[in-house]
Amino acid sequence: MTASTPRRAVLVAALAAATAATAATVSGGSASAVAPPAPRGAGRTVDNRFWFSHDHWRSGTHRGTTAVGGARPGLEIESAAGRTEYADPHTGEKSTWEYATWTSPVHRSTVPATEAVASWNAWTPAGTWIQTELRATYGDGTTTPWYVMGRWASGDGDIRRTSVDGQTDGRSTVWTDTLAVDAPGTGLRLHDWQLRLTLHRKPGTGRGPTVWLAGAMASGVPDRFTVPASLPSGRGHELEVPRYSQEVHVGRYPEYDNGGEAWCSPTSSQMIIEFWGRKAGAAALAWVDPEYSDPQVCHAARSTYDAAYKGCGNWPFNAAYAATYPGLAGVVTRLTSLTDLELLIRAGIPAITSQSFRPDELTGAGYGTAGHLMTVIGFTPAGDVIANDPNSPDNASVRRVYRRREFENVWLRTKRHNAAGKVVSGTGGVCYLYAPAAPDAAQIAALAAVGVL
Repeated sequence: MTASTPRRAVLVAALAAATAATAATVSGGSASAVAPPAPRGAGRTVDNRFWFSHDHWRSGTHRGTTAVGGARPGLEIESAAGRTEYADPHTGEKSTWEYATWTSPVHRSTVPATEAVASWNAWTPAGTWIQTELRATYGDGTTTPWYVMGRWASGDGDIRRTSVDGQTDGRSTVWTDTLAVDAPGTGLRLHDWQLRLTLHRKPGTGRGPTVWLAGAMASGVPDRFTVPASLPSGRGHELEVPRYSQEVHVGRYPEYDNGGEAWCSPTSSQMIIEFWGRKAGAAALAWVDPEYSDPQVCHAARSTYDAAYKGCGNWPFNAAYAATYPGLAGVVTRLTSLTDLELLIRAGIPAITSQSFRPDELTGAGYGTAGHLMTVIGFTPAGDVIANDPNSPDNASVRRVYRRREFENVWLRTKRHNAAGKVVSGTGGVCYLYAPAAPDAAQIAALAAVGVL
């Protein structure tokens, strides 16, 4: 979960689409063979742009980086552009690093945006890490600073994975993982943007990190308390996704966001990672108390923990964690209706959705939340949502069926009234998408139809 005002009031930003290295692999390393995205109507409110093919990585501006080919093309350090000292704010340790940078071409958003969320997929062996930055241009032609959207490594032995607080130019602000216009009511919008990746390695290291995918989702979802109802397809379909409860882990490893009570995001991520047949090995889980059940959920929490946010709900960190498993890609995006989710489910792609609601707004949940992640795994023939809800007392009770109209509204709205009657933020359709880096034709078509490819 994530938010903007209190962070957990949920700002709105994300969804992950394992679309990425996908097309590149399907087309033999070139994006040209990928089916183009379905035409986007004038009412579209979300724009996605991700770089992942060899041709993509050859574009942009390189300072010491180079595009590499192979089954999964990427970006690597060819020769260091310089050295820098990084003082980790969470450990106090200072270290010297070699670095190289890649700056993307300018992307003109297809929607005037009020928010943007970056995503990246990378391999960071010991002694390496990456930094992702975003710079946007306002409608008046002025630009934001280069905002840090994440300092990231898959492990925590070299640096502490972190977002960066306090970034603002007085017109826009970074809220953990989301760049947001401060006063969208004034008409100020983000019209285009660039991404900058800085790859770091210890001096003398023969090889640095590899970035397989990077990009961002920009959105301009209007403020709304209710959303139009979508029509169900009339065809039920359910995916067999493993079921894990976050509540089983209450009290375990409180150093990671106070333990399992807050682990809805990594628990949901772990369910889909295992749906795709991936799982952490014994060596990766050796640090977990052998008395604990489902140690891979503890590992997911540690692997998504944001030391600045002090939680495991950083959206891009979850997508990046999923993509550390062989052959998986992940992105954060927004969808616009349950019709989009049904298309993905029928193509075999489950999704993690972010929503907030009072107990009376989602029948059968039995709780209220300012921000919660759950995994949508199917639809009944009547169109109701089948979800693996990690906020359940045990693994056996994770599967739930939620009423279509209720679920759609609590997920897609951007404004709501909390239990005290105060107007607070809603999630606006945020979700994570994890899928094979080399998806099949049906999966490519579904990802294109929802605007991810």
